[in-house]
Amino acid sequence: MPADYNGTWEMESNENFEGYMKALDIDFATRKIALHLTQTKVFSQNGDKFETKTLSTFRNYELNFTVGVEFEEHTKGLDNRKVQTLVTWDGDKLICVQKGEKKNRGWKHWIEGDKLHLEMTCEDQVCHQVFKKKN
Repeated sequence: MPADYNGTWEMESNENFEGYMKALDIDFATRKIALHLTQTKVFSQNGDKFETKTLSTFRNYELNFTVGVEFEEHTKGLDNRKVQTLVTWDGDKLICVQKGEKKNRGWKHWIEGDKLHLEMTCEDQVCHQVFKKKN
């Protein structure tokens, strides 16, 4: 089985989040609030089935998926769009492609030691977040 993502992860760094949010057309006020938030990610993984939560004091977002199974995702609470989402394995990395009105949209998750990395892309913007395992 690929990497074990189970656990709670606390944000340590958040590079170019504003650029990423601008590419998603997120309004100025929401971007300013979001830049000051520390996120927590909670992963519950059973093989290729994932239940994920991104938690903050402003908004929470849940995403449940099975690796290799395409689904329609409504990004409510983020940029409020419908996208066709497919998550696949690339070795121990989770690779997500989101097809919709924005080009080059998706994310990658990978683990190095006790750190969870998240790289999010939209258009020409890349945001890199790092989380430390809490439990």
